[in-house]
Amino acid sequence: MPRIYYFVMLTVGLACPQLVAASPPVISAPTAQPPKVADFQGEMVSRDAKRVADWIVATGDNGERPFVIIDKINARVYLFDMHAQLRGAAAALLGLGPGDDGVSGIGQRKLSTISPKERTTPAGRFIASLGNDYTQDILWVDYDLALSLHRVITGNVKDRRHQRLATPTPLDNRISYGCINVPVDFYDKLIMPAFNGTTGVVYILPETKMIEEVFAMDISQR
Repeated sequence: MPRIYYFVMLTVGLACPQLVAASPPVISAPTAQPPKVADFQGEMVSRDAKRVADWIVATGDNGERPFVIIDKINARVYLFDMHAQLRGAAAALLGLGPGDDGVSGIGQRKLSTISPKERTTPAGRFIASLGNDYTQDILWVDYDLALSLHRVITGNVKDRRHQRLATPTPLDNRISYGCINVPVDFYDKLIMPAFNGTTGVVYILPETKMIEEVFAMDISQR
């Protein structure tokens, strides 16, 4: 080896030994990302509720806000925090009339003028916030439709609302004018803290329409 070349290599090696002795960089395999699906933590849940929850988690549709999924067919309410972690679930009482559309102007009408078939809990995606209806604090789901989620109403004893919430079947959970009634503890201990000082999203699943008619979901997600 020529002395000049040997001298240059020796000088470089002493000054920057990593250039001479370094081994090729190790390229690690990409770490598999966990699937973006909702975790219902063992709760029994319908296929449609699971589909909508997975869509919310995968797309971030809740916008880092707490959200509620209401399964009308099974009369269940699921509360998730802003990070899509399930905080709790409970039975619910819903509108007497089946259907997924609200009645225009119903919020300005007297209850006595609302027919049974108009007493629906409309399906859809709603931005909700805490408020009041002059008698109690509630979670306003849609103010114009007079649609809210609140503690179970017990004014009319004949309605047997507490008993309806406690039965294992959803067949007797249709009794309200459209609002969502939930157990007192569920509202006080979970709903109120979750929505305190922030808005959230309420997703009410349809019972007569297809999921894709109500939410902007890809039909391939079936």
